[in-house]
Amino acid sequence: MCVLIDVSGGFFIAKLNVSDGFAMNKEKLLKKLLRKIHDKLSPDPLERLLKKGLKVGKNFNMMGDVIIDSSHAWHIEIGDDVTLAPRVHILAHDASTKMHLDYTRIGKVKIGNKVFIGAGAIILPGVRVGNNVIIGAGSVVTKDVSDGSVMTGNPAKFICSLEDYLARKQTEMTQVPRFEEEYTVMKGVSNDMKIEMNNKMKEGIAYIK
Repeated sequence: MCVLIDVSGGFFIAKLNVSDGFAMNKEKLLKKLLRKIHDKLSPDPLERLLKKGLKVGKNFNMMGDVIIDSSHAWHIEIGDDVTLAPRVHILAHDASTKMHLDYTRIGKVKIGNKVFIGAGAIILPGVRVGNNVIIGAGSVVTKDVSDGSVMTGNPAKFICSLEDYLARKQTEMTQVPRFEEEYTVMKGVSNDMKIEMNNKMKEGIAYIK
């Protein structure tokens, strides 16, 4: 079964597989049709944000369920070599004042180069994050972050310099197992390899390429 749909002056065909004729419940048929329309019309999330004014540099990696403030995207600038882990929030507005003052507080957010922001972290309006920064998972960043910092917590606090952090992790790498790329999902890690990994990780920690 095919349905011809008129959208914004154009047409596309949504093909529905209804093998049992009209035995399919009408509500289910409608939901399936709406999903087809949504999938056809919804642009890439990053593309939509860029059209709204978001600025990003080279090698930007935005993982699943990241929320970048779409209603104020033009106040947000992200540099080169930045990774946003799953469920990161970057906010450029705070509507808590709207009910009482009739105005929403807004703030520019700037994230520098070579920045990793861990899963579930929140960057609040008006924050500037410097270059070569790591922000730990679940952190809430309320103030500016200096270059070369590692920050974590709620509110996020300075833990150590990036240089010290990497030196400690390099030392740790010499004491725990290391696995190459063939042990990743992307390279098709086998069940036997998964068992091997867990057997070798006696201390619970390892590193993977």
